[in-house]
Amino acid sequence: MTQTLKIGPHEFHSRLLLGTGKFASLDIQDRAVKASGAEILTFAIRRLPIDNPEAPNFLEKLELDKFTLLPNTAGAYTADEAVRIARLAKASGLCDMIKVEVIGDPKTLLPDPVGTLEATRRLVEEGFVVLPYTSDDPILAKRLQEAGAAAIMPGASPIGSGQGIVNPHNLRFIIEAAKVPVIVDAGIGGPADAALAMELGADGILLNTAVSGAKDPVLMAEAFKLAVEAGRKGFLAGRIPKKRYASASSPAEGMIE
Repeated sequence: MTQTLKIGPHEFHSRLLLGTGKFASLDIQDRAVKASGAEILTFAIRRLPIDNPEAPNFLEKLELDKFTLLPNTAGAYTADEAVRIARLAKASGLCDMIKVEVIGDPKTLLPDPVGTLEATRRLVEEGFVVLPYTSDDPILAKRLQEAGAAAIMPGASPIGSGQGIVNPHNLRFIIEAAKVPVIVDAGIGGPADAALAMELGADGILLNTAVSGAKDPVLMAEAFKLAVEAGRKGFLAGRIPKKRYASASSPAEGMIE
């Protein structure tokens, strides 16, 4: 696939980022991860038994030296909580990247814009490579970039909803103005959603439920891999503009009467 995905000092060939939660078994998780071709795996710090390295955990079947880990601050409802969780991840030596999640509402799981911006600023100052999960607000995306975010991760729709992209216009605004990678995160339901986001110009896709909740997670992981690649190539190739009326594919000139 043309070009690589660059996030801070890191560089990746795959533009599909995969979450590691909700899989029926560690074996299915392992096979789905391999089928996806993902190089970045994200997970909630609060799900890891980091206080007891000998305890079993959901990452134990993966060949971790082949992946870049992206811990997230899921479960945080304030900037202070997010910063504390991020520091815990860094102290554990997992990775210098952190996905900031500060949830503003337990029902919709939509991000708290004020808390997200504050946590991003503080963690950037502490030397983290910060990827904030945010809403599809173009102005907030701009402020997060100004705060030093290494990538912007707007949600396509509410987490785990499978609704796909509900506001393509705002997403396009964010992409057009972005000076850092835009990785669409949350709400992706099927490969067509991922392909559309990539065709709009997104730099990557992060998902979990769409794969882990599928009837065949391994096959779905492969489908998303191909969808992301197709969408990216479609964006680079440049699609034809939409027209109101038909346009003949064959020229009228030179036709036999």
